[in-house]
Amino acid sequence: MFKSKAPEKDQDVAANAAEAVERALHQQHSVVEQPPPKREPTTNAAATRSCIGAGMAIVGNIECNGPAQVFGRIKGELRASDLLIGDGAQVEGSVIAQDVTVCGRVKGTIRAVRVKLQDGGTVEGDIFHRSLSIDENSVFEGSSRRVENPTDGPSAEAKGPPQEDTQKSALAPYLRRVEPAAATEWSESAVEPKH
Repeated sequence: MFKSKAPEKDQDVAANAAEAVERALHQQHSVVEQPPPKREPTTNAAATRSCIGAGMAIVGNIECNGPAQVFGRIKGELRASDLLIGDGAQVEGSVIAQDVTVCGRVKGTIRAVRVKLQDGGTVEGDIFHRSLSIDENSVFEGSSRRVENPTDGPSAEAKGPPQEDTQKSALAPYLRRVEPAAATEWSESAVEPKH
C-alpha cells in the first residue's frame, strides 16, 4: 500500500547537486575573467621607523630619511624627519630634525621646528627652534633662539649682526676695528722671568 518515494528524492538531490556544481563553476569562471584589483604600495610609519637600541653605541654621523628613535648612545651628527631621544639615550653632537622629543640626554646643538623636553629630558647646548616646550622635570642648560627656518643650518642670526650694520650703528664711534697683531717670534728670554 505504501509506495516508497526514495527514487524521486534521489533524483531531486542529484538535480540540486548538478545545479550547485554548475553555479560554482560559473562563478569561478566569472571571477577568473576579472583582473585582480591593483594594490598600491602603502607606507606604514611603524615599519619605516629606524631605531637605535639601548645596547648600541655609534660614533659617526647618522642620516635617516624618515622618523627615528634613539635609546642607545650616539657621538656625532644625527639627522631625521621626526626624532625621539628616549629615556636613557645619550647624544653628543648636533641634532637636526623637524620634530625632536628629548626624554634622554643631548649634549650639543639642536636645530628643529618643534622641540619638546619631557619626562626628565636634559639638553646641554643651544636650541634653534620655531616652537619649544620644556616639561617641569626636564633640564635645559644653554641658549634658546626662535628662528623661522631652524633646520637650514647656521645663519646670520646665530652669528650676530653683519659687520656693515655694526659700523653704521650708533655705537660705531665707540667700536674700533681690531687688526690682527703681527706675528711675533717667541724667544726663551721673553718667556723666562727676569731676576
